[in-house]
Amino acid sequence: MATNEIRLHEGELNVMELLWSNKVLAAKDIAKIIKEYIGWEKNTTYTVIKRLIDKGAIKREDPGFLCRAAISKRAVQNIETKALLNKLFNGSLNTFLSDYLKNQDLSRTEVMELERIVSEQRF
Repeated sequence: MATNEIRLHEGELNVMELLWSNKVLAAKDIAKIIKEYIGWEKNTTYTVIKRLIDKGAIKREDPGFLCRAAISKRAVQNIETKALLNKLFNGSLNTFLSDYLKNQDLSRTEVMELERIVSEQRF
């Protein structure tokens, strides 16, 4: 599966967050951490890890069933942002930004920062 097609659900993102923070973890350690913080049983965590390997989001290294992220957090953020824009705003960044910013109480500093970001995008 191509990187630009990888979609992750919330449970998968929990596992990926651990890998993005730790670079490499044994599956057994992922299972222990997830059990402590989320309450999943080991088999559930291993099922999610297998699904992530099948999707191409995790690379498995042996010995030790070591797991490493095969996709960056930034790439996932970009994929999910595009999917959200397509789903809720017909793919229109302008519509999203307009609707979103109308409902925000932005400080002068935040407005200036947004203007700076936009000015850097001009051609």
